Amino acid sequence: MGNIRSSFIKRVSKELIETYNGKFTNDFDENKKLVEEYTTVSTKHLRNKIAGYVTRLVRQ
Repeated sequence: MGNIRSSFIKRVSKELIETYNGKFTNDFDENKKLVEEYTTVSTKHLRNKIAGYVTRLVRQ
């Protein structure tokens, strides 16, 4: 069974991928740094959730 993510995480992740199309890769750590740079996320936990979902979407 997979993780359930909020619509906020899904929406932000999809917007990041559309806006910065070629920047994100399969590497979670690299995506984590890019999410921190491109967004104003307030907590590490939220940043990591978004970076993880971005990584998942890029792999698909």
